[in-house]
Amino acid sequence: MKVTYIYHSCYIVEFEKEILIFDYFMGKLPEFDRNKKIYFFASHKHHDHFDMCIFKYADKYPNVKYILSNDIRISEKYLERNGYSKEIKSKIITVGKRDEKQIDEMKVETLKSNDAGVAFVVTVAGKCIYHAGDLNWWHWEGEPEDYNSGLKFKYIVEIEKLKDRKIDVAFVPLDSRLNTSFYKGLDHFARNTKAELIFPMHMWRKYEIIEKFKRSEITKEYRQRIINVEKENESWVIEE
Repeated sequence: MKVTYIYHSCYIVEFEKEILIFDYFMGKLPEFDRNKKIYFFASHKHHDHFDMCIFKYADKYPNVKYILSNDIRISEKYLERNGYSKEIKSKIITVGKRDEKQIDEMKVETLKSNDAGVAFVVTVAGKCIYHAGDLNWWHWEGEPEDYNSGLKFKYIVEIEKLKDRKIDVAFVPLDSRLNTSFYKGLDHFARNTKAELIFPMHMWRKYEIIEKFKRSEITKEYRQRIINVEKENESWVIEE
């Protein structure tokens, strides 16, 4: 299994037969093996998680499919108005919140985001991959306490559903915009799941926040599970 960080919340996970691309909207994608099945996932419609540019890869790769949260509404007419073939519609699979679908040899499950759309839990090639999308312990300074408490509660409820799951690779937000609360979502996730490797995301290119977090006393019980991300298009080969 090979993991590649593209930008922001976009990661690629590559297997022998499948390539999974999560929340791509900008950055340089590598060239892919045309014989592999390629799946673009989009967790929700926010501009930093979804862009219609992903549809241009349907012309380049014959075995591409798009798994989109149902808040992303794409019709044949909308595709044509934006310069894409209406035939792409047949390659789109829509998923809802707390959904479950079998797509080829891949099981796709979703959690309900406490912001927009879904988080993905994907089982393929004997591995389980979690991508949070915008499901996070959001705590915005200046917002009413009951608003932030509601976001916290919704996050805890969804992560509770993962407590007994073996997760091989997880992609989880570590967002410096939350100031002193930047770490709470990843900390809660690490303490309450069995995720073996956790890749931070949603960092807005502030990669130094990862090392800052790992050096803190908070992470002493699990810091070895957190992967350092230092640059775009960085890759890791994860042995079986």
